[in-house]
Amino acid sequence: MSHTYDHMTCQSCNQRFTSVFCKAKEEYVNMINEQKVCNTYKKGQTLFNEGSNPFGVFCINNGKVKLSHQGDDGKEQIVRLLKQGDVMGYRALLSGERYSASAVALEDTQICFIPKNLFINVLKHDASLAFEMMKLLSDELHKAELKITHLAQKPIRERLAETLLFIKETYGFEEDGITLNVRLSREEIANLVGTATESAIRLLSEFKKDGMVELDGKKIKILKHKELIRTANLQD
Repeated sequence: MSHTYDHMTCQSCNQRFTSVFCKAKEEYVNMINEQKVCNTYKKGQTLFNEGSNPFGVFCINNGKVKLSHQGDDGKEQIVRLLKQGDVMGYRALLSGERYSASAVALEDTQICFIPKNLFINVLKHDASLAFEMMKLLSDELHKAELKITHLAQKPIRERLAETLLFIKETYGFEEDGITLNVRLSREEIANLVGTATESAIRLLSEFKKDGMVELDGKKIKILKHKELIRTANLQD
């Protein structure tokens, strides 16, 4: 079970000026602060399930979350990786649909929940926040289109290199400056690449042999960043 924490206010939140709420009017930030509910979720704990009805939006105060969809074959498909400052659950809420994915904490994560009626009311009255939401939705659509194109056109080797770079851009490095600051299983990495786990394991071994990465359990160190970029064959 998650447990509630109440020591964080929206006004003093570390993500106050990096999240979608950065340009919301102060009066609405105060309103959200008064009505939000904050919880800590343990690693592996589910925040919400695919197919359930949305009752509000979730803001990540601290931690990491994966959004995943269950395919027709029953296999998990990770659709997004999220970090502190990110917002979840807004698409289903705005479209009036059920959640199309489940959210699971990748590590102990602090989440603030904003009830549906409050969020919709603020959106209707705060043009700046509504515009930020449109930008967020547009950005996610662009990323989805790019992902579809790369799945169709790029070789698996290039996609794996691109995925490692994407993980680095999302979560950064640990203090040593080379270890990816997240623990993902080989299955999860293969999932992000869009390939079989065996293929991802084989290619990671090739990357290690080429001196681009170092592998230590779930820890992945990027040793040759520029070579990884060249391998990814990024055009943009």
